[in-house]
Amino acid sequence: MEKFQAAMLLGGVGDALGYRKASWENCTSGVQIQEELKSLGGLDSLVLDADSWPVSDGTLMHMATAEALLTDNWSLEDLYRELVRLYVEAVVKIQLRQPDPATVEGCSQLKPDNYLLAWHTPFNEKGSGFGAATKAMCIGMRYWQTERLDTLVKVSIEAGRMTHNHPTGFLGSLCTALFASYAVQGRPLVQWGRDMLKVLPMAEEYCRKTIRHMAEYQEYWFYFEAKWQFYLEEREIDQDGQNKAVLSDKYDAEEMDKIYKRWSSEGRGGRRGHDAPMIAYDALLSAGSDWKQLCNRAMFHGGESGATGSIAGCLYGLLHGLKNVSKGLYENLENRVQLESLGEKLFRHASCEK
Repeated sequence: MEKFQAAMLLGGVGDALGYRKASWENCTSGVQIQEELKSLGGLDSLVLDADSWPVSDGTLMHMATAEALLTDNWSLEDLYRELVRLYVEAVVKIQLRQPDPATVEGCSQLKPDNYLLAWHTPFNEKGSGFGAATKAMCIGMRYWQTERLDTLVKVSIEAGRMTHNHPTGFLGSLCTALFASYAVQGRPLVQWGRDMLKVLPMAEEYCRKTIRHMAEYQEYWFYFEAKWQFYLEEREIDQDGQNKAVLSDKYDAEEMDKIYKRWSSEGRGGRRGHDAPMIAYDALLSAGSDWKQLCNRAMFHGGESGATGSIAGCLYGLLHGLKNVSKGLYENLENRVQLESLGEKLFRHASCEK
C-alpha cells in the first residue's frame, strides 16, 4: 500500500518540479533550468508548496481518473460516465494552470447528460499530445493483475480518447497504464517497452470492435509504434528484453535536450503521447533507484518537463517508494492528503476486486 501512496504522491512531486508554476515547463533549455536549480540550493533544499510549486492540470486530471476508478460501477459504461462527469468538473479547476489545450477541447466535447454517447468525442487531428498519458498511471494501478489486461486496455483507451481522440494521444494513455501495471507486477524494467508493443494489436482490435474513427486512426496508428521501435533499437533492447539497455555515457543537460528532441515529433521532448512516456521510461532505466538522477533526466530538461516528471515520479514511487526522496519535496505538496488517500484506496480496490 505504501508504494501506491508514494506513486500518487511522487506523480504530483514530479509534476510540480517540472512545471514550476509554468516557468520551467515553458523553458526550452535544460541547461538554464539546471542552473536555476543550483541557484535555489539544489534539489534537497527545495520545499514544495501550493503557492510556489503548484501541481499542473496533469495531476488534477490524474486525480479525477483515480476518483472515477474508486466509485461503485456496475459496468465499464458506468465507469466511463463517471469519468466524463469528473473530467468536466476538473476542467473548470485547471483553467488557471496553463492546461493542455487538447484536454480542454476534449472535455468541452464530452456529454455528461447524454446517457448513451457521453464519452464519444470526435476524432481530433491535434489530439496527439501528452495529456492522455499523464492521467492514466492509476488505471494500471487499479487493474495491475495480468488477468485484468483486457480491462486495462479498454479503460485506458476510452479514458485517453475522451480528451485525446488520436492514436498518438490515447496510446500514450495505454502505455503509462501498462507501465504502472508492470511496476506493480515486478516485471523487469528493461522489458516494459517491448512488452507494451506486444499489447498494441489488442488495442487495435478493441478500436475496430468499437467501430469508431478507424478510418481516421489508420493514417496515424503506426506512428506511435514506429517511434517506440526506433527508441528500443537505439537503446539496443532486444525483442525479449533480456539484455541491458545501452545508455549514453555523456548525459548532461545539453546532451539530454538533443536526445529528447530527436525522439519528439516537433523538436520539444515530451509534447506527444509517444515521447512523454518514453522520456520517463528512459529516465527510470538510467537512474535506477537514484531519485536525484531521475529528476535531472525527467523533471529538469528543456521539454514538457511537467508531463515527463509526473509519469516518471509515479512509476518511481511504485518501484522504490519514498525512501530516497527528501521530505521537503512532499510534506507540504498541494493535495498531498488527497493523493495519499487515492493511493491507499486504489490499492484496496485492486486487491479486493468485486
